[in-house]
Amino acid sequence: MRETREFRGISKRLAADYLENLGGERVDEAGDRIEGGDWSAELSERKVNPMGSIVLNEVAIRFEGDSSTLEPLIERFAQKAMRAGG
Repeated sequence: MRETREFRGISKRLAADYLENLGGERVDEAGDRIEGGDWSAELSERKVNPMGSIVLNEVAIRFEGDSSTLEPLIERFAQKAMRAGG
């Protein structure tokens, strides 16, 4: 299974920290790739302008792995990211 999700109001560094807390390990110094036992995630970051003069960070994460592993992982990550982003 592959799924890409975008999260606003969170940095790539913080997203990588959350994925580590969920059992992953950084495989590069930049924190662009995190690997768990049977899943992986690739992170990228950009600035977005949702309206007016507001500028936010947006982190895109491409998750890969078995659906039985990814679905709860993505849900737990989304709960952490939502609290961080407001």
